[in-house]
Amino acid sequence: MSRALPKYNKRRVAVIGGAAALALTGAVVVNSALAGETPKSGGTTARTLAAPGTITCPDVASQLPAIPATAKAEVDRNLALLNTQIQEANKRLVDTVGQGGPNFVQNAILGPLKDKRVATVNRIATAIGRTAAKPTGLDSLAPCTLSAGGVANTATATPSAAATQAGGNTGNAGNTGNAGNAGSTNAVGTITCPDVASQLPAIPATAKAEVDRNLALLNTQIQEANKRLVDTVGQGGPNFVQNAILGPLKDKRVATVNRIATAIGRTAAKPTGLDSLAACTLNK
Repeated sequence: MSRALPKYNKRRVAVIGGAAALALTGAVVVNSALAGETPKSGGTTARTLAAPGTITCPDVASQLPAIPATAKAEVDRNLALLNTQIQEANKRLVDTVGQGGPNFVQNAILGPLKDKRVATVNRIATAIGRTAAKPTGLDSLAPCTLSAGGVANTATATPSAAATQAGGNTGNAGNTGNAGNAGSTNAVGTITCPDVASQLPAIPATAKAEVDRNLALLNTQIQEANKRLVDTVGQGGPNFVQNAILGPLKDKRVATVNRIATAIGRTAAKPTGLDSLAACTLNK
């Protein structure tokens, strides 16, 4: 005798790179996992199994030369940090659905992630370079992409069935908080950062050009952040400035001051503690 099975409200299961996002009775189950190196792209993927999509980043470990024993612990720690950064970015991708304007994902998630990865791969290169040839070009592995749906998709991947069925990440519009940032530059405030040049030791002649170039870059970064402060009036929620402007600016400054310290350290004592000068503040 056959028994009638109870009927459930089922939605399609979409498989994204071997993992599935299953929504039952309108509840979305999100599982964030690191997938490791993929056969086709050689990249490392941390998958957010939800409609907003998946952030995918190039694999760094496979691009490194032989790692000296003295650098292995530091390199391993930073490789693990790269994975953590992707997982955190994917979690934020899900947590912020419906926030910001059309460029929110690029400005508030992918951009800051790139800056964090630049700083991290620079630390890896510096660690290796202390006792072996310093690897170059790792910065090119810093940018990540959003695939399988989402407004900041810089790849050519076709949105998955899950992203199509759930409408993609099309809710990132209309959050018009941060109303205080209206009017002129004086109204939105000014970003102020600690001075780095005054905290540097004597700069070797061989490092002067590189140090000057990065000091100029620090100034450019502040100018760009202040311009963005004005250009994004009315966008985002109460934490928009911190998340989309001050946070990314800090990450950029960390990478830049690390390059300054490395340049000096090639022929003189490497200055320490410059990272403490990276954080900037918004003055009203």
